[in-house]
Amino acid sequence: MSDLGSEEFEEEAENDLGEYEGERNAAGERHGHGRARLPNGDTYEGEYANGLRNGRGTYRFKNGARYIGEFFDNKKHGQGVFMYPDGSKYEGEWVGDQRHGNGVYYYVNGDTYTGEWLNHYRHGQGTYLYAETGSKYVGGWVNGQQEGAAELIHLNHRYQGKFVNGNPIGRGKYVFNIGCEQHGEYTHLDQDKGEEEEEEESQSIIPKWKAKNITKLTLWTPGVEKPPPPEEPPAAEEIPETAGLSR
Repeated sequence: MSDLGSEEFEEEAENDLGEYEGERNAAGERHGHGRARLPNGDTYEGEYANGLRNGRGTYRFKNGARYIGEFFDNKKHGQGVFMYPDGSKYEGEWVGDQRHGNGVYYYVNGDTYTGEWLNHYRHGQGTYLYAETGSKYVGGWVNGQQEGAAELIHLNHRYQGKFVNGNPIGRGKYVFNIGCEQHGEYTHLDQDKGEEEEEEESQSIIPKWKAKNITKLTLWTPGVEKPPPPEEPPAAEEIPETAGLSR
């Protein structure tokens, strides 16, 4: 799921615009608790300081979205919950109107992301749960994409390795619940798209798994590159392509 969606609306800068009912300071500025209806149809009820939204409050957009949480100088800043018109929701930290810090995003399809954010994007360490399959990605993120050392956990097995742009790459292993591991390597195949897609992107990436050998279970430490075990006669060549589940 994309990090950027229907939530990309801006609160209208109030200052002295619209209707206001509430406390003011000696200079006549909105200060303390108050309620405002802005010219664009949005409403705000909460705390003000020196004419700006500061402290806790609730901002309701005319399209049905709303933010409940902390503000600093008219911007979402601190802890807050944003409920979007499509039914998705973010709960967590904000900095300067951006999702930034730790937070949970509940997507409209039932998926969830729990982890770190940077400038509105999933970035750092986080867990993405796929509601439809129950699979779970646990590991690194860069600018909204699965990237870095990670585990992709399924019902009866898991994949441990490195991801780049949402796809597994390089050495890794499948760990099976029956008590064994299949070691191997992912390479990327470039698949040409049709003419109608050439303007957007000339190629798409298809991860291809090449199995090398099977061993007993070993301890996996994320981010620590270990040499592959001695090769044995190759096991089954292919495993169902379950590793690339980026949203």
